[in-house]
Amino acid sequence: MSEISDFLQALPPYDGLPRAEFERVARHAQSLKFPAGTEIYHYQSPLPGLYIIMKGQVEIRDSAGSLISELTSRDSFGERGLLADGLAATTAKALSETAVLLLPATLFHSLLTDEPVFARFFARSVGDAANRNEVTTRKVGDLMSAPPLVCAPEDCVRTAAEIMRERKISCLGVVDGGRFVGIVTLRDLVGRVLATGLDPQLTPVSAVMTANPVSLHADDLGSDVLHEMLERGIGHLPVVEGERLVGLITQTDLTRFLAVSSALIIRDIAAATRLDELKQATATIPKLLVQLVGAHNPHEVVTRLITNIADAVTRRLITLAENQLGPAPVPYLWLACGSQGRQEQSGVSDQDNCIFMDDSFVEQHRPWFDALARFVCDGLDACGYVYCPGDMMATNPRWCQPVRTWKRYFHDWVAKPDPMAQMLSSVMFDLRPIAGEKALFEDLQAETLRLSSSNSIFMAHMVSNSLKHTPPIGLLRAFATARSGDHRNQIDMKHSGVVPIVDLARVYALVKRLSPANTRSRLFAAQEAGAISGAGGRDLIAAYDLIADLRLRNQAGQIRAGLKPDNYINPYDLGEFERSQLRDAFVVVRTMQSALANRGVAPI
Repeated sequence: MSEISDFLQALPPYDGLPRAEFERVARHAQSLKFPAGTEIYHYQSPLPGLYIIMKGQVEIRDSAGSLISELTSRDSFGERGLLADGLAATTAKALSETAVLLLPATLFHSLLTDEPVFARFFARSVGDAANRNEVTTRKVGDLMSAPPLVCAPEDCVRTAAEIMRERKISCLGVVDGGRFVGIVTLRDLVGRVLATGLDPQLTPVSAVMTANPVSLHADDLGSDVLHEMLERGIGHLPVVEGERLVGLITQTDLTRFLAVSSALIIRDIAAATRLDELKQATATIPKLLVQLVGAHNPHEVVTRLITNIADAVTRRLITLAENQLGPAPVPYLWLACGSQGRQEQSGVSDQDNCIFMDDSFVEQHRPWFDALARFVCDGLDACGYVYCPGDMMATNPRWCQPVRTWKRYFHDWVAKPDPMAQMLSSVMFDLRPIAGEKALFEDLQAETLRLSSSNSIFMAHMVSNSLKHTPPIGLLRAFATARSGDHRNQIDMKHSGVVPIVDLARVYALVKRLSPANTRSRLFAAQEAGAISGAGGRDLIAAYDLIADLRLRNQAGQIRAGLKPDNYINPYDLGEFERSQLRDAFVVVRTMQSALANRGVAPI
């Protein structure tokens, strides 16, 4: 009874039930165990109640035997059948030794009738599961409330409170002359005004608002909203376009979408206090990849969600390190490069990172940053983000330097573009801030883009470097597969498929001084900026989507088969139609490489 109560107290919707109803659930819930391989119930069999996983793994398959999902601790199953005719709508099987709670069907239906919080939760999770999943892939611009209600920083707090009361909202954007400067919420009014005894009539909004809050853009994903809210413990997010506020998103907008698995992983990461808790959270990433691919999400959504988890792990490790080491001696910024920097992590990812430190840094500060880098990089490795084979990590003192040194690095690489400089530039042009003082990078990014794009010799070398990875197409459009070794007759879908397009997109971005690091975003921006033609851009994006989607599908299949995912695929295992499409995609990439080689780039 005590164990069941402890488990349910932290599990929605049971944590929101009245005390008497909660105790009734804990008293009547039956504890069951199933050995690995046991069928818990079969399609169209009578359901005794709702199953809640306490420990273990359960796979759910449809009537045809196709895998729908793989569930783990805190997940429920059986609700669809209970809400329909009482017969199982799927087949459930224990993949490992599994412990579940069985909530009797009569109690389940009683709670649906008598407890609104319970009814809302299961109406959300069952009645519209497809839409619940879809919100993670929907653009923020489609989810936000616009136009947002705003006030001015000089308005008094009472005026802001009256607007919120009249419009029945919980926050206001604060706008100064058309420029978004902050957000004020009901929590601010209670905690910063009433609780401290300030006069609402005399206190300006600027004194109690949250200035320069974390914000999103209209083309971000719904998953970004969930991750920011859960990781930071906030309930309101502004949506901006430049310095202009274009919308607001609140928890109310997303209440019915709280059961998104990637967001739950982020929540567990944000709450972790030990490394083993982080490891437990990241251990579910392969299952997440299988579910996301199985739901036919496009590659850019899958890789964004997986990268968001890596970002959250990194930030949590940094917080744990600072708790142990004390405050940083000077401001700093932790950045990711490589696939994490581009937000393109898949089921196979190492770590690539570095640290920018404020120019007030002196060598006496080095031990603190060495300890930080070791703590975070070791933690990432333990969580599955293995050490970079090329030692491009913050633990390498070369990649843990003040901004003045980073400026010299980039200046020297552009001025003397030898092969090593080309390789380093290719990695470092994909930098993306993860935690810390973002201002340390912004000026350097703009300056580096200006220096590189205006140097014709450097750009020529970058073009040459982008042509080193070629698509695996031989004579007469035949696939050029490996002839020997462990991957004989296979294609490397990373280095021969994805990387050539990543390299092309990077060059296009440099030509037009485009700031996005994500490959797909770079291709769209390059198309709009005229770095590539409309037709060429559309073909290259389509080729990239096909190659990247196929790579992820292959990894998901390997995970389902109990194998360690990699980047290799035998094209002759594909059907003729799909094989023909892959061949055409590689031809597009080769054509775009040839066009870049023949045309070159002109400095701007």
